Amino acid sequence: MLGVKVELKDAEKVKEFLMEKEAIDTDFRYDKTDTHMYFPVSCSKEFLKALKNVEFVEMDFELKEFVSGKDIKSMLSEKLSDEELSNLKSAHDIIGTIAILEIDEELRDKENIIADAVLMTNKNIQTVLRKDGGHEGNFRVQKMKWLAGVKTKETIHIENGTRLKLNVETVYFSPRLSTERKRITELVKPNEKILVMFSGCAPYPCVISKNTEAQNIIGIEINPEGHKYGLENIELNKLKNVELINADVKIAVPKLAEKNLVFDRIVMPAPHNADSFIKEAILVSKKGTIIHFYDFLHEDKFLEAEKKVDEACKSLKKKWKKISLNKCGQHAPHIFRICLDFEIL
Repeated sequence: MLGVKVELKDAEKVKEFLMEKEAIDTDFRYDKTDTHMYFPVSCSKEFLKALKNVEFVEMDFELKEFVSGKDIKSMLSEKLSDEELSNLKSAHDIIGTIAILEIDEELRDKENIIADAVLMTNKNIQTVLRKDGGHEGNFRVQKMKWLAGVKTKETIHIENGTRLKLNVETVYFSPRLSTERKRITELVKPNEKILVMFSGCAPYPCVISKNTEAQNIIGIEINPEGHKYGLENIELNKLKNVELINADVKIAVPKLAEKNLVFDRIVMPAPHNADSFIKEAILVSKKGTIIHFYDFLHEDKFLEAEKKVDEACKSLKKKWKKISLNKCGQHAPHIFRICLDFEIL
């Protein structure tokens, strides 16, 4: 079959191009030598004529073992004990071509067997990683250990008509917010001016820009890595109305206010402590501004979100009204990520 041969130093860029074109044949494994990488492709040379510094070759790629219709536990039934199977967390996140597993300490000696099973149950997965600790630091990033497949932590995630490139270890990104990003997008009216705080690799700005007639979108992200990928994603999706700022929200928003910038809609998808930034959101709001405030709360304490908003608005002598409170996914038993939509009066 047709393959693309490329020197190892250029392999990542070529893989990115092939993934963007959806040209990689995911039924087959990549091949690698000491000097070159070989990618199996499912299209013609003519379709890939824009590729530079590569050679097209005919070769036999190894067919992936793919077991259709089987879940991970059934595939591992002969390799793990009943007790091990009962402790196995089979649910996992998929970001682009990367599957991210949670494996408890007592199963770490079987982690490679588990990872191989994940590869065999989904032909679109090229890489399997394991979470290696919790979210840490101001950037809320998480260490990952490579277990199986292509040895990379970078991928392109396709969501709501957009392509989002990121390194899953250096950038905070939640694929579980895909539905929520779509919900916000469907609320946007033509010509809105939108601010996205904590924009990361720019999933909210990109999805909104790609699917609405917003006038302009500004994203603020403190993590230089997130900002870098955000800029790449603007180019990747050919967006013209998105501006990204690499700065602390506490510093960047007052500067926007000094320029008399106000927004029709403000999105606050912080991975933690978003309540400490409500005042900044109000600072660049006006009458009629819609603010989407995210928080993690116990199911018995959803009213805490309204109290936080009320305290911030009172301190700035602003009136507000609740529009809706939405669950955006479960974070832990009885703990949910919620979004409180409210309007400045």
